[in-house]
Amino acid sequence: MQQQKVRRGANCGTGPDARETLDSRKGILLDDLDRMPFEEASPQAEPDGHAAAPAAKRVFIKTFGCQMNVYDSERMSEMLAAEGYVETDAPDEADLAILNTCHIREKAAEKVYSDLGRLRDIKSARAEGGKETLITVAGCVAQAEGEEIVRRAPAVDLVLGSQSYHRLPELLSRLRGGETALVETAFPDEDKFQALPERASAKAVTAFLTVQEGCDKFCTFCVVPYTRGMEYSRPVAALVDEARRLVQRGVRDITLLGQNVNGYHGEGPDGAPTTLAGLIGQLAGIEGLLRIRYTTSHPRDMSEALIEAHAREDKLMPYLHLPFQAGADRVLAAMNRKHTAADYLALIARIRRARPDIALSTDIIVGFPGESDADFEATLALVREAEFAHAFSFKYSPRPGTPAATMDGQVPEEVKRERLERLQEVIDAGYRRFNGACVGKRLPVLFEKAGRHAGQLVGRSPYLQLVHADADPALIGRVIDVEIRAAGANSLSGAICGQS
Repeated sequence: MQQQKVRRGANCGTGPDARETLDSRKGILLDDLDRMPFEEASPQAEPDGHAAAPAAKRVFIKTFGCQMNVYDSERMSEMLAAEGYVETDAPDEADLAILNTCHIREKAAEKVYSDLGRLRDIKSARAEGGKETLITVAGCVAQAEGEEIVRRAPAVDLVLGSQSYHRLPELLSRLRGGETALVETAFPDEDKFQALPERASAKAVTAFLTVQEGCDKFCTFCVVPYTRGMEYSRPVAALVDEARRLVQRGVRDITLLGQNVNGYHGEGPDGAPTTLAGLIGQLAGIEGLLRIRYTTSHPRDMSEALIEAHAREDKLMPYLHLPFQAGADRVLAAMNRKHTAADYLALIARIRRARPDIALSTDIIVGFPGESDADFEATLALVREAEFAHAFSFKYSPRPGTPAATMDGQVPEEVKRERLERLQEVIDAGYRRFNGACVGKRLPVLFEKAGRHAGQLVGRSPYLQLVHADADPALIGRVIDVEIRAAGANSLSGAICGQS
């Protein structure tokens, strides 16, 4: 397989790409389900008089939030497969329902309780037919709220924190042994990653790989230090082994995950701590791995070695998600970000000098406590100067237990809403500029899957844009040059170079 080369200067304009949210496990919205009754197959007599094997147990997993939750859901699914479970998209068919939750914003947390009410009804209906349904709440809401979940939603059988999901089979066994309402939110001494099974066959050309968890920065708005713990980095050898297995199963693009991924400091081959740049160098040596990405980074941990890796390593894609959160120094100080707006702008200037075609995206919060009109204008000014192609923007959402939740100067909801609308207009303008500048360019596209239309494939550019082109399915998993001919609202379309 040929190693992909990304041509320097091949990006679409001076700014970064129009980032779409990475594909995630598709949880089914419970209120959109057809409530068709599920009848579990009963063992039938075979011709020789023996009973057929019992029907497989079914598990429904709905994932909220970040890419790391997607990774965690995949690992839980792999563990459960070894226990005889198969996945279903219909919770009313499930013997086990798992909500893998996010605690970053209040709306996401409350949606969990709404879904739990629907799962309670499904559990009751199945019980009337003699079928068991176990309900598990996993992830960061589980870690943060623990026993409160069982109090608010008594139908829940298991509350499983983000650091304990490797114990899922054991805890399910305890439930079937008669225990009830188990809450497991301790931070265990054992390494959960060592307890997980080897990766199953790849389901896609792309994959996530968690390399680092937790955060020591303690931004005043953020729950991560409380739900994921302090920073922990996995050893280089374990990550290289997992990445190599993924590639052997057909993965060609790996995104390295961490709450503060560029703070990675895992044990290297010589026993000493290794930086993210060092890890990327090790992974780049894996034959068949074509693309490496990483997310999410903190500006204070963007080292010169990592910047140089963007200039040096062809497999490291020219795309960087680097949150700045607010454009006013007063707000940044209140957030405990430990950098200024000028620091951030100087940093991205150094990054662009090293890799001129790099695409940058970011996270932005509006309406942080005490944010004035002038502070918000400073955020707009930074967005315009930085020329982001896209950004993830949010209204500030108070999270219980964080310092910002009790700060004076909470901004009214209508003000936050108006500021978010104005910010998104600026973001969208940058998005359109970047995508529009791609038209007429040739971009190397890694094709991932069939498109919606017959004869069409969908892939991603080096800058993470979705690209549609008519192509043979045999090209899935290969990087092919595509001439971009049109820029849509959410993707690009083009033709394989050399085709009319």
